[in-house]
Amino acid sequence: MELAQVRLLVGDFAACYRFYADVLGLKPQSGATNGPYEKFSPATGSAGIALQDRAMMAGVLGELGDEARGHRSLVVLRVDDLDAYCTQITERGATLLHDPTPLTDRMRVAHLKDPEGNLVELQEWLLLRT
Repeated sequence: MELAQVRLLVGDFAACYRFYADVLGLKPQSGATNGPYEKFSPATGSAGIALQDRAMMAGVLGELGDEARGHRSLVVLRVDDLDAYCTQITERGATLLHDPTPLTDRMRVAHLKDPEGNLVELQEWLLLRT
């Protein structure tokens, strides 16, 4: 078994596309800016995030026709320099929920939301401090 992707069901596909491509800087697979599907990948690594139009999937699974409520997902992206990346994405329109902060002695994080309210955690892994 292989994990192919994590897929987010979204209502405003175009806004989410712009967020993941233009704000976070992930590479779109096909350039389908209006959906109904697109996969995004970082410059390195094999993990991917995909967007799927919620209305399209509601045609397959009727229960998805209801509006999503609450936080159902947390997308996690690792970056080498959290401060620099946060500066870059705020210049491109991102709004951080808080500035970069230590989560543990091994990790610093910052959080933001995509246009659908999905939480995104940005992580910077630190060497163990002795």
